[in-house]
Amino acid sequence: MIRDFIGKTPLRRDEYLSGKYKTNIFIKEEFYNPGKSSKDRAAWFMVEDAIKQNKIAEGGTFVEASSGNTGISIALIAKELGYKAKIFVSASCSEEKIKLLKAYEAEIVHCDNSNGLHVFNSTQYQAQAYSSNNPNTYFTNQYYNSNNIRAHYKTTGPELWEQSQGGITHVLVGVGTGGSISGIGRFLKEQNSEIQVWGVEPLNSVYDLFMNGIEIPDEEVQFDGIEGIGRTFIPGTFDKQVVDRIFQISKEKSIEIAQQYQRECNDLLGFSSAAVLAALDTHLADMQLQETDQVVLFFPDHGNRYINKLYTDVKSLEKINED
Repeated sequence: MIRDFIGKTPLRRDEYLSGKYKTNIFIKEEFYNPGKSSKDRAAWFMVEDAIKQNKIAEGGTFVEASSGNTGISIALIAKELGYKAKIFVSASCSEEKIKLLKAYEAEIVHCDNSNGLHVFNSTQYQAQAYSSNNPNTYFTNQYYNSNNIRAHYKTTGPELWEQSQGGITHVLVGVGTGGSISGIGRFLKEQNSEIQVWGVEPLNSVYDLFMNGIEIPDEEVQFDGIEGIGRTFIPGTFDKQVVDRIFQISKEKSIEIAQQYQRECNDLLGFSSAAVLAALDTHLADMQLQETDQVVLFFPDHGNRYINKLYTDVKSLEKINED
């Protein structure tokens, strides 16, 4: 059963980053999941719940709005269990993710953006409309499905606590749907309320406004295009009560830090993983980290899904990409 292979991903101390930032930096390597991303966790919880609650019949179609990774996880799990998948993706979805969706036999629908249920040409609106008008379909709706939070509360949070032997002091998580940071933050705060739970989003995304009680503009905001994170609306799966702070970072800085890490460590960061590291690099002085701290960087996927977006010298990266 594929469920047996989801989770229990490594927490690795990064010697290069620990030395560079003069504290203990750990990487939660979520690309060791079967679908190569953290989204396997939420996808399994959402799919399993729908089947158990008889929200979909055998052979039905799971529907999702996704920047790619959740769609890939839904498609992989659906295929494994004998269901179909129809994934509504935004224009920004990487070529590598599209190929994987096709490999898992998902039907793909391209939409203009992922700006929420109230926007007609968005992935969310189109996915909901399709599911509402077609029998034996189920819209997993990761932006408002509580199982998105529950997956990380039940699995990722406990793993981080156990793997750090209760020593974790900070965790930095990219914020897209808000499910990962909310589930992780809720669990860790229950163990030790002093743990700092920090989110990372692109410039001009709206989470920082929300956290600071600033009204979100009615007009559609254009945030930096860092695939997988950032929003123009606040999803139901974001729990501000367990998040201490949101840091913003630019697309350019994220790309720069990804390429720098590849040169220094010969490894490829995913787009939102690079954003998390870029936030650490940019806001380090403000974070006031101590030498004895244990800082976890949550890396949802691997850079081999973003070769064309982040890494230009593809030929020299062929071996890494194969790995």
